[in-house]
Amino acid sequence: MQPIQLFDLASRQAQWLSVRQNVVAGNIANASTPHYAAKDIKPFESVLQSTGVQMAATQPGHFTQGVEAAQVTEVAMLEGGEVQISGNSVSLEQEMMKTGSIKRDYELNTGLVKAFHRMMLMAVRK
Repeated sequence: MQPIQLFDLASRQAQWLSVRQNVVAGNIANASTPHYAAKDIKPFESVLQSTGVQMAATQPGHFTQGVEAAQVTEVAMLEGGEVQISGNSVSLEQEMMKTGSIKRDYELNTGLVKAFHRMMLMAVRK
């Protein structure tokens, strides 16, 4: 039996969401710091593409591809941030929208894991 990759994937996304929440919280905490540049991390899709999660080829016709592992890293936010008089580029509105997005993604992640866990328990019971 092949190991189940969904739990590993959910764990990686939860870790990514945690790192992103820390970066966004740092941006909010430094909203009044002069010359502070707002930061964000790479989207999870780019992290997912560069990790070792591979599709399982259970049939000869299935496609697979090899990918290399990568770390979640912070990158400076380049898009749409307006610089204030103090030189600060943090927009509290954008940061609050990011926290809402992080919350929704985390709830979706945990909901999927719970549903998959229940499905596995039902399969084992029978």
